[in-house]
Amino acid sequence: MIIERVLWLSAISMILFAFFFDTPSEIICGLKRIILHPDGLITDYSSVGGFGATFLNSGIIMAASVTIIKMSHAMISGATIACVFLMAGFSMFGKNIANIWPIIFGVFLFSKIQREKFSKYVYIALYGTALAPMITEVALESENIFIKIMLALLVGTIIGFLLPPLATYCLRVHQGYNLYNVGFAAGLVGTMIVSVMKSFGYEVTSSLIWTYENDWKVITYMYLLSASLMIAGWVMVDDKKTIKRVYRHSGRLVADFILLDGVPITLFNMGTLGIFATSYILATGGTINGATMGGIMTIIGFGAFGKHLRNIVPIVAGVYLGSLVKVWNINDPSVQLAALFGTALAPISGQFGWQYGILVGFLHSSMVLNTSILHGGLNLYNNGFSAGMLALIVVPMIEAFKNRKDQR
Repeated sequence: MIIERVLWLSAISMILFAFFFDTPSEIICGLKRIILHPDGLITDYSSVGGFGATFLNSGIIMAASVTIIKMSHAMISGATIACVFLMAGFSMFGKNIANIWPIIFGVFLFSKIQREKFSKYVYIALYGTALAPMITEVALESENIFIKIMLALLVGTIIGFLLPPLATYCLRVHQGYNLYNVGFAAGLVGTMIVSVMKSFGYEVTSSLIWTYENDWKVITYMYLLSASLMIAGWVMVDDKKTIKRVYRHSGRLVADFILLDGVPITLFNMGTLGIFATSYILATGGTINGATMGGIMTIIGFGAFGKHLRNIVPIVAGVYLGSLVKVWNINDPSVQLAALFGTALAPISGQFGWQYGILVGFLHSSMVLNTSILHGGLNLYNNGFSAGMLALIVVPMIEAFKNRKDQR
């Protein structure tokens, strides 16, 4: 199947590309530093363990994600692409080959107790690793390996039992206007758990570990990956005029472009989004590092599940306009991520118009800088958490004024 080949080739390319940066021994040492380092926002793995270990970690987790989805017998679709590319992206700044498994196990255990197939929850299990830094946080508290494993399994099981029903409910709350739905649910779960931890005297400390210098090899990889997807889609499309068909969708969940428009158009769309996102970061003086690559990879993945140029450009424009009048700069680390991950709100732009996209992008750039306080930076999808709350506030207002205008 074409989708599986694309995913496997992407994972293999990342693993092989790791050895362009470091020797095998350096990569292993870097991977060890990544596993043993706290992962709260923002922890750029390229700064912690080097690009070699970062690419290897990402490639392995991408391959593992494909394997888990296949073993669960879930349907392979646009949702698969979005999930797997997101897993690869966040494996560059927060998820690693050690801290994702307790949460996946927790959701698996939930499915067994519910006597339902794991395929129903496999995407929530993978997306739920947004709270993987929480696993690292509790595991590092003890020197005893047995206690580490028990604490990790306990927290992972709690998260695994809370996320599936909550994610389903959150989707109804924001009505599909936040593409990072599990990020919203994970933010709520993270806020609750961190609040309980703090009430017992435990303090969660945030961090900013960031690579500020660009590496031409990393930039080349991102452009090559995007261009490969774009060219593959272009070659497979019979009627080139149909390329623009994807723009007719608002992107509101559930918008599976594979089912709606086919594989070739979807691949072309993914490639264009990757080139746009990479170029935006470079044009605004940003850095293509582990964290921003995470954002770009996520945008590429959701090019199969809700995002296209027409509905994300207004969001990014709103964040950029915010930099002209607010107290921060457009190339600040958290603002670079806000521009990339704020595209979770693309359905608002697609549904109601570009002007509303600019509005929510402008608001999101302020809101997302404060929401991490609630969960202590232990929810990697902080932008999804912010986007969910913003959609909850803004969408009812837009609909109210729009209905009044229609009545007139």
